[in-house]
Amino acid sequence: MANLVIVESPTKVGPIKKYLGSNYKVIASKGHLRDLPKSSLGIDIDNGFDAHYINIRGKGDLIKEIKKEAKGAKKVFLATDPDREGEAIAWHLATVLGIPLEKTLRVGFNEITPSVVKASIKEPRNIDMNLVNSQQTRRLLDRIVGYKISPLLWKTVKSGLSAGRVQSVATRILVERENEISEFVPVEYWTVEAELKNADGKSLSVRFFGDENGKIRLGSESETQAVLDAINNGEFTVKAVKKADKQRLPSPPFTTSTLQQEAANKLGFQSARTMRVAQELYEGINLGSEFGGVQGIITYMRTDSLRISDDAQALAREFITEKYGEDYVPATPRKFIAAKGSQDAHEAIRPSKVELTPTSIRKALTPDQYKLYKLIWERFIASQMQSARLSTVTADVENSGYIFRASGYTVAFQGYMAVYEASEEAQAQSDEVAMIKDIRIPALKKGELLSASDINAEKHFTEAPPRYTEASLIKFLEEKGIGRPSTYTPIITTIIARNYVRRDGKSLVPTELGTLTTKIMEENFSNIVDYKFTANMETDLDKIEAGKLDYLDMLSGFWADFKTELERAEQKIGSADIKVPVEETDIVCEKCGSKMVVRMGKFGKFAACPNFPKCRNTKPLTPTAEESEQKEKEPKKEVIADFKCEKCGSDMVLRSSRYGSFFACSKYPECKFIKTKTQELDVPCPKCGGKVITKHGRNKSVFYSCENYPKCDFSSWDMPTAELCPDCGKMLFRKKGKNLLVCADKSCGYKRECEPQRTEVEEQ
Repeated sequence: MANLVIVESPTKVGPIKKYLGSNYKVIASKGHLRDLPKSSLGIDIDNGFDAHYINIRGKGDLIKEIKKEAKGAKKVFLATDPDREGEAIAWHLATVLGIPLEKTLRVGFNEITPSVVKASIKEPRNIDMNLVNSQQTRRLLDRIVGYKISPLLWKTVKSGLSAGRVQSVATRILVERENEISEFVPVEYWTVEAELKNADGKSLSVRFFGDENGKIRLGSESETQAVLDAINNGEFTVKAVKKADKQRLPSPPFTTSTLQQEAANKLGFQSARTMRVAQELYEGINLGSEFGGVQGIITYMRTDSLRISDDAQALAREFITEKYGEDYVPATPRKFIAAKGSQDAHEAIRPSKVELTPTSIRKALTPDQYKLYKLIWERFIASQMQSARLSTVTADVENSGYIFRASGYTVAFQGYMAVYEASEEAQAQSDEVAMIKDIRIPALKKGELLSASDINAEKHFTEAPPRYTEASLIKFLEEKGIGRPSTYTPIITTIIARNYVRRDGKSLVPTELGTLTTKIMEENFSNIVDYKFTANMETDLDKIEAGKLDYLDMLSGFWADFKTELERAEQKIGSADIKVPVEETDIVCEKCGSKMVVRMGKFGKFAACPNFPKCRNTKPLTPTAEESEQKEKEPKKEVIADFKCEKCGSDMVLRSSRYGSFFACSKYPECKFIKTKTQELDVPCPKCGGKVITKHGRNKSVFYSCENYPKCDFSSWDMPTAELCPDCGKMLFRKKGKNLLVCADKSCGYKRECEPQRTEVEEQ
């Protein structure tokens, strides 16, 4: 009789089964098996917030299979993910299987590696109801807010809208920044720069700083001209040269939020892409027999802890000593202090084995996996290395009582910088030296005269604060204590899906609908969109997890205040005349003469008559002649492959023809080498867990197949995605030629609209 191990993700099944051997059977729950019903609130507020959980539609067969396997098993190990959500899934599993809490065997794998999996199975624990209650409380709060406020929005603003507890706060952040930008008044200021030379003819670029009393801001042309008149008649003399040695400390290893921020800044990854790839690296990569086959190569990726295990730290120090030398290892191991309120259940994100260098396993990784793993590996190794030593120089040059300044530094000892340097955004937050440019300043002596080869004055205007990107929004949410590592990506995904926010390049811009909804929320539910209130709720959830607060007390306290707000809002909103602002076009309706407006439909934006339903005229929105001309002028972006031409060694670039896409040598027509393109999707095969690849049929149209064909016969005209059905947990497919996601299980019937699919070149 074998033991049964139940995990969440199907991709974990193979590796864990291999590590544990024939005495264990491993199956996947594919996420949650039970949840609150969609058709009703599902919470009996008057009866102690009793939650009515039901089996998720479409998971009946899976539940039967799990029950059957559990009935014949010697022991049942609940090995869902090691966080609040995973603990709740384990609790639901125990309920479905009828296992008493005191007899549950709960295990969590911080790494999917043989040693960690085997050690965890040997030391199971009971389900932690404090963790479960913390997750339950968040779920109930979100359900109450959404199901009580949303109907008010349907009546007064637009059908189908919904309000989320944390999503509404995130939208407010973006709306407030947009208001700052629109209300910003530019202020004029001037800079004066001089190109100087010493007696040896070496150049030095200096900028106006002020006078002996301190810094001066030049706010007008007249002030600037007064400085220019004075220095044109004077001499540039070296007043002071200050030299200093400074240390630059390495950044700590990644948490979920810092990984998302740095991946956005350095790699251009959206947070959803970062988390999807990190999940793949955690759950297991087939590294080949040389490196031990399938195994997870990073630790659990949802964490806000900076803690590193002693064993991992010792191995890292040993690796650094062998690779770079003893000078690169600090005398004592580094300890990083996490922000207040962070959880310490898991380590920081680090490679499972430091000896698995990015270069050594590159062939086993997809381009995205390699980029992210390299980022994680380098950041971790650098975090355990010696500080960099910088030699800084600041030179003050005087002319007619005015001070001009030049600053720079040189790297005296690389230290951790031999492996990794944080992005400019990250470095500027924690390092004063980051504000000094890496420039060379010639040897100067106090009192030395310098000749001016050029003096240039330039007018500038202060700029409005920038719009938030995903990286900067996540940073803001973390600083304010809003949300947790597992919620940042869903927050952003949700507010975009609800059309409260749109993307403009990397920027997140609130729509008119988002602005209006935020206004309604601020006027009627001020607590829900209050930063401090939301952060305090997160703190209370942490207290529930730690066993310091009863979850029913928190829910009761919240409901008492929210109920009052709700009753007041129902009267106030019900009497208000609220209309969603419309975007007017220059297109004139030929049927009634009105100017048409922009509407959102199933397949994107279109122009519609504002007099609907009296006039039902619609038109597709096409780019103007100027926009089309500008697009033609824009250079086409070439997609360069991550491999070289096999004939001449030049770059290979993506090309397309009527027969599909292929890679061609960039030196064409001198070199005519080509290679057909088989695109690999970042999704597992729904049948065997292998990689899904694109292929071309006889009619040259694309279809999807498993890389393990013919051993695995999976193929589909519809594109498999990384998303799972919220009803039954099975894979969602994008219907061919449509902006529609459908569940793989036809009996489930789940479907929803999705964003238009980008072309291969845009995806690359």
